[in-house]
Amino acid sequence: MADGWREVFERSRFVPPPRQAVRLAVDSLFTQSHGFQLSLSQLTVAQFQQVSEGGQDLTFQLRVTMFDRNHQHFFGKTWKSRPQRMKNNKISFNEVLYFHTSLRLPNMVVVLELVSLSPKPDGSQQALGQGFTVLELFINRPEAQPADGDRRLNLHHGSPRNLLHPLLKDAVDYGSLLKTIDGTRLDCLIKNHPALVSMMHLLPENVLVSGDENIPGLAASPTGDALLRPQLLKMQPFTLNRLTISLQPSLEKFESQLLQLINADCHNTKQPGPEDTLRAVVIQERRLHVGVHNGWCFLEKPQVVVLEFLSSGARSRADSTSKQSTLVKDSSSTLPQTLGLRSSLELRLANHHALAIVFQLEYVFSAPIGPETMLSTTSTSRAAFLQCLRWRAWCPFQEPAEWMGEEIKLVLQGGAEPNPHGVMVYSTEMSAKTQSPVTLSAAGTAQISEAKDTIHFLLSSTLEKKELSPKVSLRTKQEEEKRRSASSPSPGRKYIPPASPPESPQGPGLSLSQLAATSHYPTISHSSKALPWQQSFPSLLHPSPLASAHQLSHVASVGVSNIVHMEMALHLKGDASPSAQDEGDQLEELPFTPVHAPVITVGINESSSCTVSSRSSLAHLYSAGFPDIMDYSGQVAEVLDPTEPVPFDPQREETDLLQGNLLVFQFLAFTRIPTAGAGPGWPENIYFTFQFYRFPPVTSQQLKLLTSKMVQQKAGNPLPCVLVSINKDGTFNSGSPGLQVQFRVDEGFLKPEEKRWFLRYLALHTMHIDIWDSNSLLLIGSTAIDLKYLLRQGKPAVQALHEVEVLTTDYVGEDPLLTSANLGRQSAISPMTVHTIIRGRLHIRTGNIGCPVDPSKSRPTDMMPTPSHIIKPREVTGGFRGGSLSSRNILQLNARNTAQAHRLEMDGDRVPLYKCGIRADIIMPREHNLNEPDSGSRKLNCMAAVHQREGKEDAKAAKVMGRNNEPRLAREVNQITPSEERSKAEGIANMLSQAITTQHLLYASLGSAEYMEFVLKNPFNVPQTVTILSDDPELSVLTNAEEWGYFKAVTKSPTPVEENMFHLEDGAPGPRVYLRPKESIHIPLKYQSFLCDHTMALQGPSFLPTGIGSRVAKKNLSNIVAAKSIKVTFKAEDGKPMAICQVNVEPTPHVVDQTFRLYHPELCFLKKAIRLPPWQDPTVEEPDARTHISVRCSDPNIICQSRMLVPGEPQDVYLKVPGSPSPHIKMFFVMVFTGKWMAAPSQIWQIYVHFLERVDISCVTGQRSCQSLVLRGKQAVRKVKCFSSHPQELEVDPDGVFLLPPTAVQELQLKVQPWEAGSRFFYVNAVDVEQRRIVTAWLLCLNIHRPILSKAFEVCVPVGGGRGSSRKITYTNPYTRSRTFLLRSDHPDLLQFKEDKFQISGGESYTIGLRFAPSQSPGSVEILVYVNNLEEKTEETFCVKVNYS
Repeated sequence: MADGWREVFERSRFVPPPRQAVRLAVDSLFTQSHGFQLSLSQLTVAQFQQVSEGGQDLTFQLRVTMFDRNHQHFFGKTWKSRPQRMKNNKISFNEVLYFHTSLRLPNMVVVLELVSLSPKPDGSQQALGQGFTVLELFINRPEAQPADGDRRLNLHHGSPRNLLHPLLKDAVDYGSLLKTIDGTRLDCLIKNHPALVSMMHLLPENVLVSGDENIPGLAASPTGDALLRPQLLKMQPFTLNRLTISLQPSLEKFESQLLQLINADCHNTKQPGPEDTLRAVVIQERRLHVGVHNGWCFLEKPQVVVLEFLSSGARSRADSTSKQSTLVKDSSSTLPQTLGLRSSLELRLANHHALAIVFQLEYVFSAPIGPETMLSTTSTSRAAFLQCLRWRAWCPFQEPAEWMGEEIKLVLQGGAEPNPHGVMVYSTEMSAKTQSPVTLSAAGTAQISEAKDTIHFLLSSTLEKKELSPKVSLRTKQEEEKRRSASSPSPGRKYIPPASPPESPQGPGLSLSQLAATSHYPTISHSSKALPWQQSFPSLLHPSPLASAHQLSHVASVGVSNIVHMEMALHLKGDASPSAQDEGDQLEELPFTPVHAPVITVGINESSSCTVSSRSSLAHLYSAGFPDIMDYSGQVAEVLDPTEPVPFDPQREETDLLQGNLLVFQFLAFTRIPTAGAGPGWPENIYFTFQFYRFPPVTSQQLKLLTSKMVQQKAGNPLPCVLVSINKDGTFNSGSPGLQVQFRVDEGFLKPEEKRWFLRYLALHTMHIDIWDSNSLLLIGSTAIDLKYLLRQGKPAVQALHEVEVLTTDYVGEDPLLTSANLGRQSAISPMTVHTIIRGRLHIRTGNIGCPVDPSKSRPTDMMPTPSHIIKPREVTGGFRGGSLSSRNILQLNARNTAQAHRLEMDGDRVPLYKCGIRADIIMPREHNLNEPDSGSRKLNCMAAVHQREGKEDAKAAKVMGRNNEPRLAREVNQITPSEERSKAEGIANMLSQAITTQHLLYASLGSAEYMEFVLKNPFNVPQTVTILSDDPELSVLTNAEEWGYFKAVTKSPTPVEENMFHLEDGAPGPRVYLRPKESIHIPLKYQSFLCDHTMALQGPSFLPTGIGSRVAKKNLSNIVAAKSIKVTFKAEDGKPMAICQVNVEPTPHVVDQTFRLYHPELCFLKKAIRLPPWQDPTVEEPDARTHISVRCSDPNIICQSRMLVPGEPQDVYLKVPGSPSPHIKMFFVMVFTGKWMAAPSQIWQIYVHFLERVDISCVTGQRSCQSLVLRGKQAVRKVKCFSSHPQELEVDPDGVFLLPPTAVQELQLKVQPWEAGSRFFYVNAVDVEQRRIVTAWLLCLNIHRPILSKAFEVCVPVGGGRGSSRKITYTNPYTRSRTFLLRSDHPDLLQFKEDKFQISGGESYTIGLRFAPSQSPGSVEILVYVNNLEEKTEETFCVKVNYS
């Protein structure tokens, strides 16, 4: 049987064209679509290398895709031909393609790629591109008609991805930029095909199809090409009536939950205040879209009708003594239960098995707009927005039409899966199997039955009726369209996507790296009354409290994010273009402040985070046998107390005789702390990632947590687990406990004047450390240690033992029980709360060992002149004295004319760091005789040497070139004379250019501006207007006198500043300056780069060689700006260069102040706002003056902006990061500048964004829910094991190691049984156990609801005494057969059962024994008791309120 609607729909998905191209076509009055036919005959190819290698099994295929070269965008759907073999260097395809388009623009082309297919051992085929070509569809002329006729296209090297290169953007002719494959051409034919007009409603625009494509609604052709002369199937009218929709568990509960989620999000879009009143979002309309779809597109525009309430009658319920059950009974008996359509609809269908009727349930919400765009119930103006809730496609003719005259019942779908309307669908439900209205038995047992959202209707043919059912009136349709266009764009409109794609709710912004390792931090939540920047942060200086924005409170609600997206416009107002004015007036932006979730940050001056270790812990650590930290003379280093302040005297550090420093970090032990959702033995193995100063990032090897069996563990005070390195073979290196990492910082590593910055770094900064689970590769938490205890202050060596807390953040959104009693009023919903969780304690010892410096490599102060920023070209006293124009002569002449800054005029051997980036052959050219005769004899000697090396005919001639060969060599010399003359001219020009070139060596780091002044002299006796050109925008001329003066003050340059020195013109290649005869002026130059390399190591532990207990970090550079050579040319009025300044940029690493780790669903934009406090500049005396804050990002593809919201409020740093597939990690840097001229970043943040596959799960506490995941194999066979972040609440089946073959599909079963209600986030990693690398990662967004309570109890437990309390509850089996039940509790630490499992006969009672643990403090807590069956489905839930008094 042919493919059904679902198969056609999945296969026919395509990419829309660029929105700008659609608008351009509309502006050009190209609104009517035209049909075209593309014939591909044969391809004549050259002899590819792969042809000989592939043999007879090699086949070829053509792949055709449409491309917009102006916007560099592939769109439509890639068509693939049938594989063909090559015969006599020719491939015959004989394929005919059809498409229709209204984008008849010159920039629309067709890209054809030739692909070779070779079989692989596993049976699949390997595709390898052999070349591509571009077919222009429309000639650039006013009528914009297609270029009809035969075409012969040459193939180009590479793949079609070459067209995305920036150099090819807006290119008119690709032939001059792409390399052609000789002897390879494609013969094709393009022409109009008007016959497609009759079937354009069956096929979307810009989709390439062949004549045998399955297009439902199109009659089959006996010739096999149904599109050559299309014949349509006969459409018959049908009537759809008696349509009703039932939503579960009931209509009122469904809508109540929906409104509560939306109002919660709207509540988070404003700053709460005491005067705020209830501001509700209401449902304005309930609509239904009905249309006929053939898998490709809608045959007609879907009809839109308004649904009404229909009462289905009160449902009988048994009596019960429960008050809650009475409320449910009373409220549900008067409220409507279904939505319905009182009229009927007329549809036109053809008898085809792949034609489907598509239903889409859509709600229109209305929200009042207050004076500051806050939601207000007293506002007269309201904003409407739409959201799709459910949909379903049904094929009437897929099976025999047995539905004639019968009521049809369909289950509606929801959630994030493709649908014909292309919109996001609401997916939050009470449960995967929702509960119907509760029926209570006499014993009070709740009976639970399964129910689903359904649609009921009758479909009948109208040919048998005398009068057709009326369609929706035209007036009604126009009104609907008017309201729809006023509220949101129509989803049915083709190829005009919204401004931004509909985004799924974002994952938790887990900013873990800025957490200081202390429990003194407050737990901050959205519901805090204080403003985010008014929270108390323990810091000596101004901290950096950061906040996340653009994040909805109910993260697990897919539909809510598509309902309203209130985001501040980040562009400044500007003049509107004429075309924009024609489209309408510019909307004025209203003041709007999004709610920010405060997060805990670490400033550069964070207080100590250490805690005092117990004596038992210290004794346990010192008995483990960790290596001691010894000074240079072999004595144990002096121990510093990390809880005491450290005096810092810079003079004492600089006058220290031991100028070298060996910094040691010893990771000793880790103390486990019981964590909800994890077992007592978690974690088993860990590893660390951190970065010290500007050394490369460090990823440690795996470390095993060993627990001593000889020492008795106490529950309240667990002893630390000693860390032992794990070898690559899995064995433990028990002979050397702990992990030691060393960094050597001496004169060979530090630059001149850098030591004071290094000491300042140690005194003021903390080092961030991430702790990972090496088995699951999940982040356990983060911590930070103070580096000020590494300051020796003249001592030979120091050490300090730190015990720091490992912290993480957890996001929980409250989700109260939805009952009928809450309908009709707005309940207070708590927004998402951010909790700080202590995962453990890390024991780490830090030390600094002073080392003497080799006197031969030291840099005394008298030999280190102060850096000079003035570049002075030396006077050229000598010139070219004749001889050869070889590169050596030019380099030697250039060496005499090269001037560097004074700080660079030192012995290269004394600057080992500088030498690493400079080629010796450039700095020191080899001497040779300049007076060597440049005659023909030297050329004859050269030719003789060449013939001596290559000669193979005469052995004698190979040894000695006699005089008989001299005439022949002379003739060869005469033949190469013209080319050598040309090289002479080039050499002379090169020599003259080098003679006026001054080189300057510059050491730059990310974001820091380097200032320099070039002394430009006019050598002529006439005035000159000099144009300054720089071949790199990162090196620019300072034309602003105020900025020039600022950098001169910073660098203490004594030269004066001249106002209005430069002349700037629009369109000029660069600034111009006027010079008098023989005048010298200083040209201010600034180099500043915001771009750097973002390469990073793969996630997972490293495998260090066994037996190595320490590690010395190398000086290799990572994540730095690129080394480059930039030329600044000063051209005179005649266009010839007067002087050239060549700046050689040598990169240096930068210091990372803070690190962020964010988790987000894959392939969607991450929008994050980081909130900064209102910083005050200490140099400004005015108290009301604010510091100007600006930001830059190291990745040009990431939008990074800052904006002051309201005077007096803090600034926000906005980030918009494009998504990537899972499990990709994107790393970049954000530079924060507090000065007007951005001379140097005040802070540099390193941000990691982990992209994971998003999975939405709706479940109930205490009850197990199942969800399936699909794991796809990669290129190689892997041994995979899946891990979850909460093993006790989330199980993955299979739970062991399994084999994942290449390109295979493995189904994973998730079993979720949470114990806390609200919106939570779990993580699942599929890990390659051999390579310790992540294969795939999932972000599980759980929407956890509270269960329906059957009974409530209250008990009093005395405080103290060490004894608890025992109680019992009677439970009756409501079934007639014997059943086995399981007892569960959400507080197992407070309540334990006498028996966790019991079996009871039908109708009999059982006494449940409860044992309540004692408490040492008064209070109360509610404990839920779950009675589950063997499948962990909840039968009944009891609530026990325990009062400790």
